[in-house]
Amino acid sequence: MTTPGRRPGDSGTRAAILAAAKEAFAASGYAATSVRAVARAAAVDPSLVLHFFGSKDGLFEAALELPMDPAVLVQGLLATPRDGLGETLVRTFLGVWDATPGQGPMLAMLRGAVSHEDSADKLRELLLRVILRPVAVGAGAGDPDRRAALLASQLLGLAVVRYVLRVEPLASAPVEELAPLLGPTLQRYLTGPVP
Repeated sequence: MTTPGRRPGDSGTRAAILAAAKEAFAASGYAATSVRAVARAAAVDPSLVLHFFGSKDGLFEAALELPMDPAVLVQGLLATPRDGLGETLVRTFLGVWDATPGQGPMLAMLRGAVSHEDSADKLRELLLRVILRPVAVGAGAGDPDRRAALLASQLLGLAVVRYVLRVEPLASAPVEELAPLLGPTLQRYLTGPVP
């Protein structure tokens, strides 16, 4: 006779909840996503969501797990010749977004940053301190904080236009077409004079 309760081993429930959360946060952002809606999409009781993730914030944090290691990304960028870094940055940025099915974690972070201060803090930390500032320092032109902020303005604008608003022809343009168009602007932010 078996006793009722949790099945031994991995039932897949946590993964189903996380998949539903990634989709919900990416589609609706932090504020419009509820624990109940995620539970409904995962076909579980809301108490299971809280059991696995503790809170909506915990669920959001887990859903933001990035598809790449930022330190490895920065290393690859800094291995690029300095005069081609802007174009490589565009290729890398779009490559990460395009290689992620549905752009889940990045869209969730981007949409969440608009309505949730903790999400905005996390996005700022990741983009500016962890990725773009080290790249600006590696480019060696001085004032890395200002340069990183300028790079972020262009890259986040590109992400919003391409992946959130889906403005054509940018939304469907191949990376190989966009990199030479946008790269010179990023290159100027990296190595050109900054007033």
